[in-house]
Amino acid sequence: MQATLSEQEVVRREKLKELQALGIDPYPAPLFEITHTAKEIKEQYTEEKKEAFKSVTIAGRIMSVRDMGKANFAVIQDATGRIQLYIKRDDICPGEDKSLFDNVWKKLLDLGDIIGIKGYVFTTKTGETSIHVEQFTLLTKSLRPLPVVKEKDGEAFDAVTDMEFKYRQRYADLIVNPGVRDTFIKITKMKNAIRAFLNERGALEVDTPVLQSIPGGAIARPFMTHHNALDIPLYLRIANELYLKRLIVGGFDWVYEFSRNFRNEGMDRTHNPEFTILEFYVAYKDYLWMMETTEQMLEKTAIATNGTTISDVNGVQIDFKAPYKRISIYDAIKEHTGIDISNMNEDGLRDVCKQLKIETDPSMGKGKLIDEIFGGKCEKHYIQPTFIIDYPIEMSPLTKKHRDKPGLVERFELIVNGKEIANAYSELNDPIDQRERFEEQVALMERGDDEAMYIDYDFLRALEYGMPPTAGIGFGIERLAMLLTGQVSIQDVLLFPQMRPEKTTE
Repeated sequence: MQATLSEQEVVRREKLKELQALGIDPYPAPLFEITHTAKEIKEQYTEEKKEAFKSVTIAGRIMSVRDMGKANFAVIQDATGRIQLYIKRDDICPGEDKSLFDNVWKKLLDLGDIIGIKGYVFTTKTGETSIHVEQFTLLTKSLRPLPVVKEKDGEAFDAVTDMEFKYRQRYADLIVNPGVRDTFIKITKMKNAIRAFLNERGALEVDTPVLQSIPGGAIARPFMTHHNALDIPLYLRIANELYLKRLIVGGFDWVYEFSRNFRNEGMDRTHNPEFTILEFYVAYKDYLWMMETTEQMLEKTAIATNGTTISDVNGVQIDFKAPYKRISIYDAIKEHTGIDISNMNEDGLRDVCKQLKIETDPSMGKGKLIDEIFGGKCEKHYIQPTFIIDYPIEMSPLTKKHRDKPGLVERFELIVNGKEIANAYSELNDPIDQRERFEEQVALMERGDDEAMYIDYDFLRALEYGMPPTAGIGFGIERLAMLLTGQVSIQDVLLFPQMRPEKTTE
């Protein structure tokens, strides 16, 4: 517990005791029947319909109070928004005893307390839809004061600029900043739209293991743990790709999963160690079909989330309307560096990196060097949705070789606002080729690349039973959420982003 309480916290605890001494339970039984929400009342009430609103019951948190002597105006907030209350002393206390208003309402309640209200709806002289309170009930006493948020023209705006506070105490951030709640409501709409798109086309949502004996399906550093009963090391998954492909082997034609993944890597505005990937795999399709499907899905998702295909991200207008531009990774590098690297070996690529002032280390193979060049010099230029296609084989150990272009694979990445949003392949289903690619990854691991892939022998065994031609894709859900909600930091689309532990335990 914290060593000392603030003055306000001490006062609130004293009020708690006074309420209890008056026989008022500050944390009563949870059942409170609600008939209306703030949003319903404000959207549906008219003078012509006032009979339908002559008795409403609502609950919410006290956000402001204006004391006018024998009457008060207050604002409460529920999950849908805020609404004004009018509390008149003689209506609350029609008899001689006025203590409920004078002592409880005016002296023992605070901003942040949660109350239940019964009354009728009316319109004030200034035209504001309000509730005339006939009864109120204390449902929860708040012992900690809310952060101060300023208002302008009657609207609250974000005065809480301390990122440490916002991300660590998201619950308080949600209370005082309605815009934050709106962001996460949009993210739910986004996910629902994606699910609807996939389900309508016959895709099957599945679950795959989070704890894995081999961290496969991506090039990333895993988190490691230990299973005591089996006495074996286990890894938090870095991807679910290899398990979903096993299901394609097993006979499902289209599977998808919203996969919570974990990668033991750096943190910045677009990376969090715990994040969500949507992956889906479709039998008898290829990466060309997947590009068209991706365009269709994102266009519909943008409209479902925002009512339009256009999203504003920090003043940049991004349009998700299909179709999207396509360019090969070699052409993209040539366009933005003036250098054709398509026939270069590892030594040549190192010279290019040196020329472009891109840092490298001896563990990097050809694929990693090309990735560094593209990421450092090209990616930032693709603001509107763009498919970067036809990658070199060294960058893509799980991808089918290109049907027409030797040395390349059938892969694309979707780049939006200078960041990768999705990664897709015509999946490699040749078990012999796949084994050789895994062995090349082991060689990179032995050189010191701690993000190289492990060999998954069970997955190879599955491929030997035969996996049909398959297209697969993975979407970074938080990155897509950033684009569709106009946020510039991944922490603003995660309800509880990863943070260092606090020095003192509250």
